[in-house]
Amino acid sequence: MNKNEQNDTSRNTLLFRPATPTDIPELKELFRNTVLAVNIRDYTAEEVADWAFCGNRPGRWEELFATLHFIVAVNTEDVIVGFTSIRSDGYLHSMFIHKDHQGKGIATALLQRIESYAKEQGICEITSEVSKTARPFFERQGYTVEYEQQALCYRLRLTNYWMKKTFGYP
Repeated sequence: MNKNEQNDTSRNTLLFRPATPTDIPELKELFRNTVLAVNIRDYTAEEVADWAFCGNRPGRWEELFATLHFIVAVNTEDVIVGFTSIRSDGYLHSMFIHKDHQGKGIATALLQRIESYAKEQGICEITSEVSKTARPFFERQGYTVEYEQQALCYRLRLTNYWMKKTFGYP
């Protein structure tokens, strides 16, 4: 992926680039706010509070950066409006879009980029644990539910779905 690759999404010019550890405070805040504001549609207040707390453990984001490839979408004001990350084995760890930028094609653009990255790395199948909220989006993108599960966040187990998408060989 070209570090300066741009895309016109919903009349806003976005820059897509690899995330760096200096982005951690902004990623942490975007994650927290998105979970609390967006996922409340499908989970209880107690569940989203527990989920949002997962990103607060000291050193957690540094650990993620050591094992994941992150891509961020940045708007013209240099604000991160979305991010995604993937492991080298094809596990899509995260996909979060800023609560004020939902429904503008940012998730689709990020997913296309992370899938392209995966293919470049020789990954032919992507798996992910997908929330109730995100499930319809991933199904529209060709992912299928393998099974429903109760995943442990911090203290609580939340319903989500193990999903996958397989790429054919060129």
